Amino acid sequence: MADSIIVRVQSPDGMKKIASTKRETAAAFLKKIASEFGWTSNGFHVYQNRNKTDEILSQNKTMTLLKIKHGDMLYVFPSGSSSGEGMDTATPHSSSSQPSVSSSTSFSSSSSSSSSSVIPRSFSAPTTIQEDEIDQVLTKQDGKIYRNKDPQLCRHSALGKCVHCVPLEPFDEDYLNHLDPPVKHMSFHAYLRKLTGGADKGKYTALENISCKIKSGCEGHPPWPEGICTKCQPSALTLNRQKYRHVDNIMFENHTIADRFLDFWRKTGSQRMGYLYGRFTEHKDIPLGIRAEVAAIYEPPQNATQNSLELVEDPKAAAVDEIAAKLGLTKVGWIFTDLLSEDTRTGTVRYTRNYDSHYLSAEECITAGHFQNLYSNPCRLSRDGHFGSKFVTVVATATDWLCFSREVLLKHNLVLHTFPLS
Repeated sequence: MADSIIVRVQSPDGMKKIASTKRETAAAFLKKIASEFGWTSNGFHVYQNRNKTDEILSQNKTMTLLKIKHGDMLYVFPSGSSSGEGMDTATPHSSSSQPSVSSSTSFSSSSSSSSSSVIPRSFSAPTTIQEDEIDQVLTKQDGKIYRNKDPQLCRHSALGKCVHCVPLEPFDEDYLNHLDPPVKHMSFHAYLRKLTGGADKGKYTALENISCKIKSGCEGHPPWPEGICTKCQPSALTLNRQKYRHVDNIMFENHTIADRFLDFWRKTGSQRMGYLYGRFTEHKDIPLGIRAEVAAIYEPPQNATQNSLELVEDPKAAAVDEIAAKLGLTKVGWIFTDLLSEDTRTGTVRYTRNYDSHYLSAEECITAGHFQNLYSNPCRLSRDGHFGSKFVTVVATATDWLCFSREVLLKHNLVLHTFPLS
């Protein structure tokens, strides 16, 4: 239609494009803004200028009389303060279905946010979000990487600083690349510091959860799949390597934990799956890093064969979680085996999962993503109240080199692989 216009609306939560018409009244347009941002009340003011001038009131004046044209930018400010009064806090959706896992070669482990100084000043964060304890601890830390005075390059007093000794940011790529071993993915809190840094201090930074769902309520055509338009179709996506990880390291408290878990495969030849219970702690070797410390493995009811795993309903799941909570433990991830005997005399296993074939199958990735959706990561920088997941995936598989270390705890050529999947 010739009367149709698109108006950009900038709020502390980010910018949205709202469809309107030249004849639409200001009152109707304000209702659209409240609906689009998910606010339960009209506790906000809309201005035509960033300096809070030319306020748009709830009246019967049309968009044409208000001189609002196609592509114009309007500015929304919450009433009273910037705390985001009147906004809803989304509740993560959880599914209770238990998918099956096929295991044909080996197993890997995978893993998928702060003080008020990190939260942007103009960001309306949900006030009811209780972040994990480790996130609260890391948020309060400075996070900078301090360096000593270089005796050859630094030409200043002991109290001075230069480019050779000034503290580095926790997301400094050169520093991470020169660690031993190099850090390919920065920690999640280092990533948050990078987003909220710079001159504007991340004023309008917000973590967005990707959604590929068709938007409902479009009346210009039959509903999907009979019809679709630019208003209701999902936004275009560009695939790129994730630069951060929610969990930087996985550690078992002692070698008997995984050794007992592997006994099932040693005795039956069938694969096995278990939930990892432990706690999240600070990982000192990586700036603002997080470590998952595993204290126990709980093996739920399952149907296992040599090449597959199928989880069944667990009537004791709630009781196990309750007992773990009283012991100060939480569910931090899951582990499964993918082992095939190569030589029963020497006890070695077949080496099939590698860079020439695969590290995780498609079904294993889907299952890992399913668990991560069930155990999402509370985050105040997200409008949804959650972003990503700390739920790790651990795969017990074979390797091409013999390993006799007690830390790895497996007797022959077995190894635990970890992957940052979230």
